[in-house]
Amino acid sequence: MKTYKIILLLIGVSIMGCSDLEEEPVGLLAPDGFFQTTADIQTAVDGALTHAINEKFWGRKLSIALMLRSDMVSLASNETRRVEMEEFTTLASNGMISEFWPKTYQGIAAANQAIAGAADVNVDPEIKNPVTAQAYFTRAFYYFHLVRLFGDVPYIDAPITDVDAATSLSRMPASEVYTKIIADLEFAKEWLPNTVASRAIPSKAAASSYLALVYLTMEQWQNAYDEATEVINNAGTYNLALDSNFQNLFNAEVIDGSLEPIFALDYNNFEADDNAYDQIAPMTGIRGDVRNSGGGWSVAVPTLDVYTTWDADDYRRAVSLDDVAKFDDDNDENTPAVAYPYTQFDISGHEFAKNVPYIAKYTRFPEPFARANARATSHNYSMIRYAEVLLIAAEAAVELGNNAAALNYINQVRARARMGGQTMTGAGVEITVPPSAAPADLTGTVTVEDVLEERRLELAFEGKRWYDIARRKIGNTVFGSTGLEGSKPNFSDTDYILPIPEDELERNPNLLPQNPGY
Repeated sequence: MKTYKIILLLIGVSIMGCSDLEEEPVGLLAPDGFFQTTADIQTAVDGALTHAINEKFWGRKLSIALMLRSDMVSLASNETRRVEMEEFTTLASNGMISEFWPKTYQGIAAANQAIAGAADVNVDPEIKNPVTAQAYFTRAFYYFHLVRLFGDVPYIDAPITDVDAATSLSRMPASEVYTKIIADLEFAKEWLPNTVASRAIPSKAAASSYLALVYLTMEQWQNAYDEATEVINNAGTYNLALDSNFQNLFNAEVIDGSLEPIFALDYNNFEADDNAYDQIAPMTGIRGDVRNSGGGWSVAVPTLDVYTTWDADDYRRAVSLDDVAKFDDDNDENTPAVAYPYTQFDISGHEFAKNVPYIAKYTRFPEPFARANARATSHNYSMIRYAEVLLIAAEAAVELGNNAAALNYINQVRARARMGGQTMTGAGVEITVPPSAAPADLTGTVTVEDVLEERRLELAFEGKRWYDIARRKIGNTVFGSTGLEGSKPNFSDTDYILPIPEDELERNPNLLPQNPGY
């Protein structure tokens, strides 16, 4: 695949103030007459997607915030803004929020410019609309994150060229934002192709899959089921399937050949600004582990209960968690590093190294395909994949009383998780996972709790768990004394959404009132 060099990173104006734009230039307005061909529309779409791979969005700030907000990851460092996220003491001045809020709107602004510019391209709609549909999908993708994170948010669906107008916007009720998201995804579903050259390009299946997830979040069970099963029943047409080996999903060398990802963020073929790199590997990596450019930063670390309560016969545990690390005891690169079990990880001498298994999904296959301190990656991260669509169908089926369908869909995911007989590679120490002694199939009546638990394990550390906790309002349970992280006394129902960033409120009082509890 060729490397796309993004010239116009923004092609629009975000709702940030002028001072922000001066501190970090992010692009220029598309000049009059810029949009002449569908290639120009594609350039704008590509620019919109570069914001998603930025360190301020999925490259670190948002992805790590979602991990810390969940019940599976704790914090090994002591940086205030991360502590606030982890302990539910978040302030409106939190530095993580104040960075991924404007970055999201920059992506939206670029998508808006692509949509508006498409009107100037004088070609047949059959040629133009499939490209424009990528912009509609991208805008929906960003707003879906925003509305789940903040509730009522400003909704911008056209380019804004007046900074004064940008700083006088008010917030749209969340229910209306969802209606707009659905409309964008419906347009995308109508015009996007069945198959694409890269899973980083939105497809018809991507639009349907996100519609299914949006409807699931809105508790519109029949619509969620219909959209999910539309993808499942047409998997052959869409060139989709479960990958036969779970670890392939986290191996940059082979992931592009997998049929499981439906939509992914492309960290390999988009070149943007210096902050468009992936820091998930170092943020989750083990301090001192020689396999990943000198190791990670031990920031987002699972609790021990995540490991000990995970069925050892579940192949996904071996893939998702790293219970062995290699350390260079004598600091001599000419002597082999020594492998240590997780009970001795603090031998590295780093104050933040913890004696627990670490997240392995982003560091299991080291250089050159996934890098830690090098702050770059060749890995394209799945935002939604076929396994999740199966679980969306299962959850909706439970709510609709269709137990046979729920069993069918959830057991397809469980069967792979318990296939066993696989040799783990890329982890420095090869481990062969024996075939599971536990039956793969659930029997009897499937419950919502069954599906949520399967989602927790299948999609662990992929930015999904917090959204599940929030949409199902189960925080008081999972953050109670019996939760995986123990009691989190600061949690309350107002924590299901985050505060509007303080600096945004100062620039635009129309965004008031602040979200409850902040």
